[in-house]
Formats: sequence, structure tokens, C-alpha cells
Amino acid sequence: MASLARGAASLSRIGLSASKSPIQLIHRRGLSAAADHHGPPKVACWKDPMNPAKWKEEHFVIVSLAGWGLLVFGGYKLLTGGKGKKEEAVKASH
Repeated sequence: MASLARGAASLSRIGLSASKSPIQLIHRRGLSAAADHHGPPKVACWKDPMNPAKWKEEHFVIVSLAGWGLLVFGGYKLLTGGKGKKEEAVKASH
């Protein structure tokens, strides 16, 4: 919303009688914000495994999803009694 307000304000200051064509009035940001770093640099999760605040965002997501997957799978195995190949082996021997 703020960028729209700034764009409208800049258009009103320039006026329609300006010599610029509408193509030149379009604000182009480009990649200027990509180089702006805020805060400490981020590292890979295996370089500082005990400090998730320094991890890159994508590494944090991968580790978090893997952890939740292990937690859910472990809970499932715990609640179902770990049933699996033992049952199949008992049925095959009878």
C-alpha cells in the first residue's frame, strides 16, 4: 500500500504535462535490495548446529520438517506398539 501511495504522490508531483512518457514513469526497483544484509550473516546448519538463529532460512525449514517427521513417525510407532515386520514373520511361520 505504501508503494502505491508513493507512486501516486510522485505522479501527482510530476503532472501529466511532463515530457516523460508513461513508460519512463514506471518505478523499477531492480535487484538493489538483494545486496542489503541486515544482521549477522547466515550459515549452513552443519557449520553451527547448536545455533538455529544463525542458520539460513531454507536449512531451518528442512531441519524443522525432518524433525517433525521423525516426531510424528516415532509417535505413530510408539502408539501402535511398533507393529510391522514382527507380525508378518509370525504369520509366515504358522
